[in-house]
Parts: sequence; structure tokens; C-alpha cells
Amino acid sequence: MKEFGFELRVCAWAERHWPPDVGDGVGEGNDDGREATGADGVDDAEVTALVGRQVGTRRRRWDTVVVETTQTKLDERGPFGAERLDSDLLFVARHAPASWAYYRDALPDPGYPWRYVRESIHEAADRGFLETRRDGNRIEIRRRYRYPEWVDRIVAVENKPDLDASAARALAAQLEHDVALGLADEVWLATESTGAEVEPALLEAMPVEVGILAVSREEGTWRAEPVWYPRSLSVDDPGTRILERPPGGDFDASAARFEYADPDWKHGKRLEIAERAYERGWRSYVETMRPDCRHFQVRDPRGPYPWCAAKGREQTAAECSARCAAFEPEPPAWRTRGWPIEGGPGKAARRLLEAKRTRRRS
Repeated sequence: MKEFGFELRVCAWAERHWPPDVGDGVGEGNDDGREATGADGVDDAEVTALVGRQVGTRRRRWDTVVVETTQTKLDERGPFGAERLDSDLLFVARHAPASWAYYRDALPDPGYPWRYVRESIHEAADRGFLETRRDGNRIEIRRRYRYPEWVDRIVAVENKPDLDASAARALAAQLEHDVALGLADEVWLATESTGAEVEPALLEAMPVEVGILAVSREEGTWRAEPVWYPRSLSVDDPGTRILERPPGGDFDASAARFEYADPDWKHGKRLEIAERAYERGWRSYVETMRPDCRHFQVRDPRGPYPWCAAKGREQTAAECSARCAAFEPEPPAWRTRGWPIEGGPGKAARRLLEAKRTRRRS
């Protein structure tokens, strides 16, 4: 299976079955492995997994991100809307006072011009979680809702169905960066199961802190089994951002370049990642494809997953574009039909995926 389809199925599995069961995997018994109760004292039975796809930072984007929270905390996050709060809006939402105050007195120094803060204040008021009023030329603010600490843990999953030697070498370097930075609480590698007694991924030179999921298909259902459990990373401590690493060798004595990541920066960036996952989910793949093509379909209610009738198979996001030789716009007559089409099958597919995404947030 191509990596795109594999990625969607890992997301669907995580949405239904996260966290992985602690069974008889190779990594069981590691002192740093996951127990039945998470790092924040939340029982695994209470964990609600919010799954996002292709989410991360400017330097690093993960295939799958699992935000562990609870339904109660999701309900507390709900009043801030379905759209994400970017770094500027988060600054206002987290520091807005409960009673009226001049915004420069209520908010800490942002480290950038206050005019940008005023823009965020007006946007927050438009979105309904902040109130504003004027006292002469002074803008006073008051929050309507307290922004909750709704994120318990963030888990990063890198997907590589066909883990050959060259792919493993490149992936190992990326995962070493993830472990050193410690932005996620756990890092996993998901790869397609080979059915061997010892999965080949266990024999590759992966960081020992990284967990391994063996993904297989049994009777039409995709299943992921942990064969190595990850160690919990120190997200509250300074991280190490590796900027450059020498290739090594007998004659290479050059040093690596790195910098430290401040815990406050990490905390803010984790919230931004969680907010992106909250907004996008993993079914947002339709936003980079062409559901307005007459051949575009969505199949399998467990996803649903995109299907191309012209090719007779699942297509990737890169294939499904206006450059595709089989692309044909929907006939105009399709868009004039009544229920259940209402705008054409492409619009119906978008509504279906958005409804599923909304249901996961609420």
C-alpha cells in the first residue's frame, strides 16, 4: 500500500484504539514504558484521542499526531470555536483577565509591537471569546471563557509502510531529532507488519526511545500491534535542537551544531500543534484533493477513504489534482439536484468528512 493510504489507516486506527494496549510486546517491562495510567494520572480508559495528520512545526512535520485529552477538557475547549488559535490568539486567550482591564496592563509584554496584539484582540472579540470596550482611547478587555489546559499528552507517529534499509537510515536521523528536542511526549514508528517472528523494524538502528507499531490487515480490518514501547520524553525540560550533524567517518572530526529549546517555547509550540490538530483532524485530506471531479468517491465508513473510479483504486493526494489525465469536472446538472446531493457529490463528500471531524471534537 502507498504511504498516503497507509497514513490514513494509521490515523483511523489511532482514533478508535488509542492508547495501544500494553501486552506482550518486546518493549514491555521498560521502566520508561507506558503504564495503564498516563503521565498526568489519567486512566487510559478516560483518554480521548484527537488525531491530526501532517501537523508539526516549521522545521518538522509529523505524519500523525495524537493529542491525548479527555472529553471534559474538550468540552472546555469548545467555546473557542472549531478554528485553531494561532500563537497570537493563544497569547490573548491565555492571559486575558476575568475583569475589565486596560489591555497593556492585563497582558504581559509580548516581545513584539503592541499593534499586533490589538489586531489579535479584535479578532478574539469577533470570534466571541473576548469582550472589549473603550475608555477614551484605551481599549479594555475581559475574557468570556478561561482558556483551559486541555492537552494532556502529544504523541508523534511517523508512518513508513515499506521500511527498507535506505528509508530506515533517513528516518532514524529524523527520529533522533524528535527525541533530542522532546516536543512530543512519545514518538512512534508505524510500519507494515511482515508477519516475521522478529519484525525487521526492530533490527534497524532506530533510537531506543522510539516505539514501533506493526500494522497489519486482518479480515478487512486494520490493526496495529506495539512490538516495542517508547520511553516518555521530558517535555518540561529544555530540549536540544540539532541544526547540523557531520556525516562521520574515519577522517571527519567536525562537531555537530545544536541549540537549546526553552521549556516555555516548547509549551507554547505544543499548544499550537494541538490547536492545529483540533482544527484539521486527519480527514482534511479532501482539502488538498479534487472532490469536484466526477470520478472522486469516498468509501469505507471507517474512514472514509478517497477512491478514484477512473483508476479503480485509491488515489494519493498528489495524484488527485487538476493535472490528473482522468480529471473531469462534475457535470453542472449534478449540482442542481436536491437532497441528498445539494451542490454535487463533491460538496456532499466535504460535508460528510467535516461532520465526522466535528463529531470527534465534540
